[in-house]
Formats: sequence, structure tokens, C-alpha cells
Amino acid sequence: MGLRLAAVMAASVAMASGVFAQQAAPAAPPAPPPPNDYNDPATWLCRPDVHPNACDVNLDATVIEKDGSTRVQPFHADPHAKIDCFYVYPTVSLDPGVLATMKAEPAELTVVKQQFARFGESCRLFAPLYRQFTLTALAAGMSGHPLPGSMGARPTTPYEDVRDAWRWYLAHENHGRGVVLVGHSQGSGMLTLLIKNEIDGKPDQARLVSAILMGTSLVVPPNADVGGDFKSVPLCRAPSQTGCVIAYASFRETDPPPANSRFGRPRTPAPGMIAACVNPADLSGGTGTLVSYFPTKRESIAPGAQPAPDWDKGKTIDTPFVTLPGLLTARCERTPEFNYLAIHINADPASPRTSQIVGDVEANGQILRDWGLHLIDANLAMGNLVETVRREGEAWTAAHH
Repeated sequence: MGLRLAAVMAASVAMASGVFAQQAAPAAPPAPPPPNDYNDPATWLCRPDVHPNACDVNLDATVIEKDGSTRVQPFHADPHAKIDCFYVYPTVSLDPGVLATMKAEPAELTVVKQQFARFGESCRLFAPLYRQFTLTALAAGMSGHPLPGSMGARPTTPYEDVRDAWRWYLAHENHGRGVVLVGHSQGSGMLTLLIKNEIDGKPDQARLVSAILMGTSLVVPPNADVGGDFKSVPLCRAPSQTGCVIAYASFRETDPPPANSRFGRPRTPAPGMIAACVNPADLSGGTGTLVSYFPTKRESIAPGAQPAPDWDKGKTIDTPFVTLPGLLTARCERTPEFNYLAIHINADPASPRTSQIVGDVEANGQILRDWGLHLIDANLAMGNLVETVRREGEAWTAAHH
């Protein structure tokens, strides 16, 4: 299936920090598990008819201005949102086998809080559990002792789960509504396959408000917005455009992709093609200001996270998130080999507000430059993406009703 399982968060960190103990591999791969019943509320992290769920969390943020002044920004979901969002999360499972279980554990709850729940300002939220490829399997493979099924011929269960959840959603919850697909890393890979197989050039393409594919390398022709991975789903170039894709992988401006980078270029040889980069802060292609939401305390979507910075010297932050107006800008940077989202920090040493962001992948105290800012692809542009989805939703609804 060509899934790029390397595009996940910090398997190297997990191994280096001793998260995974050595274990004997089973003699043969297990039989394919039976399909999930997505009519069962327990198979969903977020579903609007089930409460409480993983999206029912406190998302209040402290706004920290350049001069160090602060104010609290309360979060309010829109109970009357007219479009839906369907999310597939990245590789976070610490389960011991190749495939994750269908149990919502702290890793899944954390990533939903950071990457998806805030979209509740703009859409109804659907996030299925799925039996993803685990960090355990990746760590074993990178150590030279792969678990059966984790390398080579890979099982199709993760994609089939996502497809089945999507089909259940269309049959039982969509009712002609527009829908935004949101994914990161392995989740973006699953959604890329879903768009190829279920949406691109098919009747359900009419329901697609947009797709947000973060931390991946979507293939497109140079200087073109359609082609490559998708035949008729173009890249987004305006907030009111619908039926399009926002795709990017982020790196610090001061630390661009190295020669061995996992992101910023096609995941497999694709002559004449490049990795797509759509700047979520300026879809038209210029430089834009990022509206970021970072967890106030150390709370990462992968093991081995860096500690949070001192957000505002001398002040205690009580909200679960912070947002730092004007600190970060972004642009798509294209070189002969790479196409990526370059993150610039507008540092001010005289400001009591931090000039640091954390999100690099580390192992043994060393930053793994080939990952870029993969861990915070979503956090960096969360405010921009939520606002874009709101505007896209208005445009789609106006056009279809």
C-alpha cells in the first residue's frame, strides 16, 4: 500500500528513553482481526451524540502579548456548526503489538486534545479509534528486530478501520453535510488513501469541504495544484476555496531539512514530482503570521518531550494552552530537493515573553534534524486552520444550500 510508517512521531525517542522493552516475536503473524462495529460509541474518541468524549476538554488559552501582558481566551465550541470534521490521529499508541487495540488510552486522549478538539469552534467532531501501527512496532523495526507484520508486507487493518468508520459516518451522520478531513502523520497517510479510494473523482467528492494533511509528503507536480497523489482534488489557495487540500511539513527556518530528511520530498521515488506545501498562515503562498496553541505544561504527543519553556517570566499560567500573538511566521520554502513550511521566530530578548518553542524530536540529548518540527505541526497553525475551516464551511454551505 506504500504507507510511509516512518512518518510518525519519535519512535527513535521512544527507543532511546527505554519506553519499549525487548520482547520475543510471535512465531507467525496473527490472523486479521474482525471488522469494527462503528455503530458502537466505544469505537469513537469523539462523536457528537456521545458525551463525555475525548473532545469534551478544557481548551481555554492564555494570550501572552509581546510586552508580557496576559488575558484569558475562553474556548467555546459551536453547538450549531453546519459542517463536520473527521479526524485520523498520528502514531501514538504504546500498545505492545504491531496493531493498537481499540481502547482509548492517555496517548490517544492527549493527541485529540492537542490536534483536533479546537476544531469544535467550526465543525461537529468525529474521531474514530483505529487499530493503527504502533510506536512499539516502529521501535522494534528501527532496532533491527521487527515484529511480524511491522515491516515488509504490512497489514491493511489500519486503513480498513478508517474506511469503515468513514462509511459508517456517511451512512448515519452526514445527511448531506460538508465535511473536513483532518489528519497528521500516519493519520494523513490513511486519509490520503481514503481520498484516493473513496472520494477523488467519485460522488462523495461533492461533500469534501477540505482536507488538512499535516506532517506528510503529498505528491504534486511542480508549479501545479492538482495531479500526483490526487487526480481532481487541488491544493487550497484561498480561505473561501472548497474541495481542496492543505498539506505541509514544518521545519525551523534556521534548521532546514537535512539530506536524510523524512519530510519535504516525495516519500517514494516520484520523478518530476515534489512534496506539496500549503502555508496555513497564507494559503495564497506568501509569508503569514501563525496563530499557535501550545500546551502550557509538558504534554507531548510522543515520549521524550522537551520541557515547556518559561512562557512569561515571573507569571504563572493557569490555562491548559498558551497562544503568543506575533511570535511566529511561516512561509513555504522550496529548494531543488525539498518543499517545506519554514518557521521563523520573531525573537525579542528584551521581552518577558518566551522566544522559544519546543517540538523537536530528541534522542540521547541530540536533536534529530530529519524530523523537523513534526511533533508540533498541528500546534503551530491551529488557530489559522480553525479559522480557515470556519470560512470554508461558510462558503461550502452557501454554495450547497
